[in-house]
Amino acid sequence: MTDTSAHWTVRHFSQADPAGPGCDSVLALLRRLADSIEELGPAEIQDVVIESEVTEHGRWRSGTVYFHLPEDEH
Repeated sequence: MTDTSAHWTVRHFSQADPAGPGCDSVLALLRRLADSIEELGPAEIQDVVIESEVTEHGRWRSGTVYFHLPEDEH
């Protein structure tokens, strides 16, 4: 039997390139995500997911960062 009493909580934020021409730039999105990660301070990054959807301007990139802060440790 699996113990289901323990659980994890993870913080996250999502960002996207601005809509319109250039919204498909992976490099711009990675720079934007890196700047936001740096602003978090001493965070433990658990995962970064990059996604895209098709729009009239081409692929629109977005990313979600999953992380923990030092005060999240139990």
